[in-house]
Amino acid sequence: MKTGKFVQGLVCLGLMVCVGCGTAMSAKSEKAGEQSKQTLNKKITKVADCNYLLYLPADYGKGDKKWPLILFLHGAGERGNNLEALKKQGLPKMIAQGKSFDFIIVSPQCPQDLWWPEQTDVLIALLDEIEAKYHVDTDRVYLTGLSMGGFGTWTLAVEYPNRFAAISPICGGGERYSGPRLKKVPVWAFHGAKDNTVPLVRSQEMVDAVKKAGGDAKLTIYPEADHDSWTETYNNPELYQWFLSHKISDRTK
Repeated sequence: MKTGKFVQGLVCLGLMVCVGCGTAMSAKSEKAGEQSKQTLNKKITKVADCNYLLYLPADYGKGDKKWPLILFLHGAGERGNNLEALKKQGLPKMIAQGKSFDFIIVSPQCPQDLWWPEQTDVLIALLDEIEAKYHVDTDRVYLTGLSMGGFGTWTLAVEYPNRFAAISPICGGGERYSGPRLKKVPVWAFHGAKDNTVPLVRSQEMVDAVKKAGGDAKLTIYPEADHDSWTETYNNPELYQWFLSHKISDRTK
């Protein structure tokens, strides 16, 4: 395994999902013209298929140290099956330009005609795979993404709030009613005031919803920025210091 560089990978996992429970009622309970109580109990198999870029810190593998991890979700323009496209924006771009990080960074690629909020089961399967294969500090797993990846960040954290120590959605949005699901997940969102692609209100309403539920959420607004609010964000050392200041185990204190 190369250290300090990208490693291209493919994860293909079988996910077993059981829908419903109990025993299906006899067909004798069915009567024409009436509705009867029924139960579905069927095992469904799904294959999680995902290409991704993997970055390991330069000192990875020296000793038994476990490393914090960032799961990065790209925007809609980088979808497809060419991993080189991921290097156009965000953390993969910075690494390709020579920036080093003290995090394991996993950057999956969304298929061309899909969206990150539709891929949460695949993303969590990928995270399971990485945590099983590499020296990951599971107490310090962080989630961030830009634009479509910002929406994906909100959605994935809502569905799996106990998997992430902190999240940073950039120019994204979500469903306000899901705010209470994130009341124990620290949130630092970012958005450009002049964003005409994803309106600022999409981030504002999510941060407000989390705060209303009693959560720890804040929003940084760039007054002169349009849709690209990620370049300044990912170049800010304070973001990574903020990530590292949070651990999942802190929530029990």
